[in-house]
Amino acid sequence: MTSTAIAGQRTVADLIEEYEAKAASVDQAIATFERAYEELQMAGTVMGRYVEPIGSRSYLHASAIKANLLNSGWRAVYDRLEISKIASAKDKKLFDQTLASPPPLTMETAKATFGDYLMRPRFHILKGLAEAFADLDPAYKSHSKVRIGVKGLPKRIILNGWGEYSSGWARDRFRDIVNALAAYQGKEHFAHAEYTAIETMHRRGEDAVLDGNPVDRTDRYGKVETFATVDRGMSIRKFGNGNAHVYFTPGTLLDINRALAEFYGEVLPDAEPEGVKPSASTAVSKDLQFYPTPRAVVDAAMEFAHIPNPEHYRGGRYDMPVLRVLEPSCGDGRILDVLRERQQEALGIEYHPARASVARAKGHAVLTANFLEHPARPEFDTVVMNPPFYGRHYVKHVQHAMRFLKPGGTLVSILPATAHYDHGELKGEWRDLPVGSFSESGTNVPTGMLRMKAG
Repeated sequence: MTSTAIAGQRTVADLIEEYEAKAASVDQAIATFERAYEELQMAGTVMGRYVEPIGSRSYLHASAIKANLLNSGWRAVYDRLEISKIASAKDKKLFDQTLASPPPLTMETAKATFGDYLMRPRFHILKGLAEAFADLDPAYKSHSKVRIGVKGLPKRIILNGWGEYSSGWARDRFRDIVNALAAYQGKEHFAHAEYTAIETMHRRGEDAVLDGNPVDRTDRYGKVETFATVDRGMSIRKFGNGNAHVYFTPGTLLDINRALAEFYGEVLPDAEPEGVKPSASTAVSKDLQFYPTPRAVVDAAMEFAHIPNPEHYRGGRYDMPVLRVLEPSCGDGRILDVLRERQQEALGIEYHPARASVARAKGHAVLTANFLEHPARPEFDTVVMNPPFYGRHYVKHVQHAMRFLKPGGTLVSILPATAHYDHGELKGEWRDLPVGSFSESGTNVPTGMLRMKAG
C-alpha cells in the first residue's frame, strides 16, 4: 500500500547526507546493474546462445553518474534555500557557470557558497535591483538623482531588439528587471504565460499592460486560452523598428526609487549639501567615514592604469618595466600593497597619522602630509588614487595629482559615478565599476574609474 503522508521538508544537511550516501554507493549500484544486465542478456537467449546484445550500456559510466549526482545535489540545495528569490540575475548566471565544474558538496562548501544570501537577503535583493537597472540609463547610476524627493529617475526605459519570437537580450533584460522588482515587492517571479499575454496584446496593436488582469487569446480553431498576469505596475509599447518602451506607473517608479536609495544610501556620508559649491580652499575633506579600497577594485584600477604584472613577464622583474607610482590619500596602504606585489616603485601620501603609520609599518614609503598642500613635481609615471568623495572635493585632488605626472603619464582615479554622470568636471576615459564594489567597505554608492593622460 502506498503511503499518502506528506514528506517533511528536508534540511540542507539531509540533502548533503543523501548526496554523500549515493556518491559512496555509485560503484555498487553499477555492479548491481551489471549483474542485472547479464541476467537480462541470459533471459533473451536459449542455452546461452547470443545473437546480439539486448539494449546498450555504453553510456553507463560511474564518473558520469557521479558528476550528474554532484550537479543535482548543488541544485537541490539551491532550490531548498530558495536562492533564486534572493540572488541577482548576475549571481544566478555565475552559479550556473560554477556548476560546469562544481566543487565538492559538503556543509562547509554549501555555507561558503550560500551563507551570505541567508545572512543578508535584503542586501542581495537590493543589489539585484541595482544591477538590473544600472546599464539602462545613467540616471540609475547617479546618487543625486536616486535620492528620495529628487525627480530624476526616468519614467520609461528603452529595450532595443524586442522581437516577437526572440528570446534574446531585450527579453532577458526585461525578465531580469521584472524579477528584481518582484523580489523587492514580494511578488511572484515572471512566468512564461506573461510573455504570451504580452505578445497577445501586441498582436492586437495594444500596449501590453501588466496590471494583474487575465488576457484571453483565441486560436485558429476558436478555442479560447486565458493567460494570467501579475500586477507589475508597468506597460510595454512595441514599435515597428523592433524596440520596446517599458513605462512605469508612479507606484512602481517610487519602489525603484526607494530600493535604489536604500541600497546606495539615501544620503552619501561625505556629500555636500544640495546647491553648495565646492570650496576653493585646500582644507582636508571631512573624515566622516573611511572607505578602504577593496582588493577587486584595486586590481581593476591596476589593469586600467596598465601597471605591469610580473606574472605576464617570463624574465620576472629584469624583463618588466618598473614604474614610479604615486598614491595620494593612501590610507592604510591597500593600493600600495598591490603595487609592491607588482614590484613597482611606489610612494604614498596620507594626512591621517594613524593610517600613515599602519602603511609604513607594512614597509611602504609614506609621507604624512595634506596632499593638496604638498608641492607637485612632475616625476611620476603613474598615479593611482581613491580620493575623498566629499562633495566635489575629489576634483581638487585629481587636478593636483595630475601635476605630479611626467609628460605622457597616466592617472587612474576611483570616483563616485556622479563625477561622470552628473558633474562632468573631469575629462577622460570612464569605466563603471560593478554594482556594490565598495560594499565590504561600508558603502554601496555607485563608483567608477577615470583615466587621464598628462600632456
